[in-house]
Amino acid sequence: MAVGVAINTSEGLQYNGKITWLVTLSCIIAASGGLLFGYDTGVTGGVTSMESFLKKFFPGVYINMKEDTKLSNYCKFDSQLLTSFTSSLYISALIASFLAATVTRDYGRKPSIIIGGVAFLSGAVLGGVAENIYMLIIGRLLLGVGIGFTNQSVPLYLSEMAPPKFRGAFNCGFQLCIGIGNVVAALTNYGTEKIKGDLGWRISLGMAALPALVLIVGALFLPETPNSLIQRGHDNEKAKRLLEKIRGFDDVQEEFDDLVTASKASKAIKHPFKRILLRKYRPQLVMSVAIPFFQQVTGINVISFYAPILFMTIGSGVSASLMSTLVLGIVATSMTVVSSFVVDKLGRRAIFHIGGITMFTTQMMIGGVMAAKFGEHGAMSQGYNILVVALICIYSCAFAFSWGPLGWLVTSEIFPLEIRSAAQSINVGVSFFCSAVISQTFLAMLCHLKYASFFFFGVWVVLMTVFVYFLLPETKNVPIEKMDIIWKKHNFWKRFYKENKIQEPFLSSHEPIA
Repeated sequence: MAVGVAINTSEGLQYNGKITWLVTLSCIIAASGGLLFGYDTGVTGGVTSMESFLKKFFPGVYINMKEDTKLSNYCKFDSQLLTSFTSSLYISALIASFLAATVTRDYGRKPSIIIGGVAFLSGAVLGGVAENIYMLIIGRLLLGVGIGFTNQSVPLYLSEMAPPKFRGAFNCGFQLCIGIGNVVAALTNYGTEKIKGDLGWRISLGMAALPALVLIVGALFLPETPNSLIQRGHDNEKAKRLLEKIRGFDDVQEEFDDLVTASKASKAIKHPFKRILLRKYRPQLVMSVAIPFFQQVTGINVISFYAPILFMTIGSGVSASLMSTLVLGIVATSMTVVSSFVVDKLGRRAIFHIGGITMFTTQMMIGGVMAAKFGEHGAMSQGYNILVVALICIYSCAFAFSWGPLGWLVTSEIFPLEIRSAAQSINVGVSFFCSAVISQTFLAMLCHLKYASFFFFGVWVVLMTVFVYFLLPETKNVPIEKMDIIWKKHNFWKRFYKENKIQEPFLSSHEPIA
């Protein structure tokens, strides 16, 4: 039986490089793209719990929440129109992520980041001034285009700019910014909920323009990655000088040679989406689908999208539910900071396992408490209410420590250059597709499965933890352009290299390998 044991791949594979001011500032600006995704997921659940917002756009939900005393606690927010407000963003993000692959490959990582910021800014403005459901949904679609571009390009930018031995920490910056955006959204919602009339939710939605402006202005000053410059046929000497600058060393010849070799292989590939289907790329294809799928079926988006609604469901008031969501965001974000400090020491696999065990345990406990103490009507006692909120916090911390940052990190570092943009688009596309399905169906699932919804996601957590144990090799300390070595040494995946008689990870020809 194949087991994804850690492989000692660090010997002889390290390039010269240190943490320079240029790479630090560039990665901070690029990682701020996560603020867009984080703010949106945080603000969505908050405004959908505000009475003025519900009365204007979703009056049926408002009536169920306030007047229908016979309706089950689990079903008060069950509305396909309400869930469409959330899921529409992920449909457009799914489509945009594939368009972003072409832009990222042919024009660079920087233009994709800027396009994403501009689209998100447009959507934020339209959402803030919306007068009907159509304006609201169109605004959501534009926000989705922005997130599709930034989520496709930012993780690649971070992985290509960061020194290999610090790549995990730098890439965790994206998830950290998602968490910060979530906290800012929760804080904004908590303040605007007290404003009478429509102004409160308009401020919450319109404030999304601020992180977009930060990203657009900052991205104008970003350098392109050396990988992208070489891949697009720019002056190699210019790319080498940039590499020396971001690494802080003059001796970068070994890394530069690997980038050039990878670029030659990349240029031989005219159809990367067809190329990734070849047998030699089977490990990367599986990971580009499995990791984002598992990341979403942890159930985290249920918490991110609908935390205020969940807290109201178990008996909290609107203000209390928004405060609980704010606390949730703060503690989860703090765990992403912890993860960024230990990911390059403990390794990816160990953190995946710690997170999986903790998430499964808390989900089982949440489902058990709600099964025993939360009925169809009325509210839980204050003590059990606090217990459920605490368990949800622990669960969110486990995700923010593990599958949150590592879901983006691992998938941005394992793809060879010739299929990197295509594979990242598949990764982001699968993530958004699953997000759309879960966000569209969760409130109906909560209505029908009730407390068993948490058991449902708990089963998936077990499956993904087993998947990581057997099939995901360790990637820490491995340079991004030499990542093929981890698959060649893996007990299961090495068969795909042996059968194709691949001798060097970067050698490629115009003819497909059978």
